[in-house]
Amino acid sequence: MQTTMSVAILLFDRVTALDAVGPYEVLSRLPGSRVTFVGERLGPVRTDTGHLALHVDATLEDVETADVLVIPGGIGQQAHMGAGAVHDWVRHLDTTTTWTTSVCTGSLILAAAGLLRDRAATSHWMRREDLAHFGATPTDERVVFDGKYVTAAGVSVGVDMALTLADKIAGRRATEAIQCGIEYDPHPPYDAGHPGKVDPGIVADLQTLKNILF
Repeated sequence: MQTTMSVAILLFDRVTALDAVGPYEVLSRLPGSRVTFVGERLGPVRTDTGHLALHVDATLEDVETADVLVIPGGIGQQAHMGAGAVHDWVRHLDTTTTWTTSVCTGSLILAAAGLLRDRAATSHWMRREDLAHFGATPTDERVVFDGKYVTAAGVSVGVDMALTLADKIAGRRATEAIQCGIEYDPHPPYDAGHPGKVDPGIVADLQTLKNILF
């Protein structure tokens, strides 16, 4: 494994915290990893709930290369679906990356920037089919690899994505050490983590919040 590995995680207003922090918790523990939170402006950005702030440590102009790019999602993603500085930066950084990744609706930013055309990809279940509008092939899997592009489904799947990526970068032993170190051994109180596993009424209720949450 290489001695240093740069990871750039995009932040923007109304980002979903776990989309960014989940991969950070894993990738920051890889040997030689250097993680930078990047955004259009230095300083705090509020997450989608408004109760938490994450901190941008470098501007888009400051970060010109990265080994791994992580694009999180959140309702704030909708402000970055058109041409502009974020798309320009994502496309430029992609020319330097070994891995270009996303969590949740972050894949829609990658798709809108033209990076997922004719590629299999996933997103949060409420928005997954939107990928087709940008020429991607929506796939109902938690983590999807297509070449160097890695997309993860909703929110919590960013941890699984990062662990899967860590295995490809550093191998099983290092990945198991990270997983054990963060004690990632999920035992949720309900088997309700997919719309196919819950009462259809719950899915319908969540759909009414689609444009508020995602």
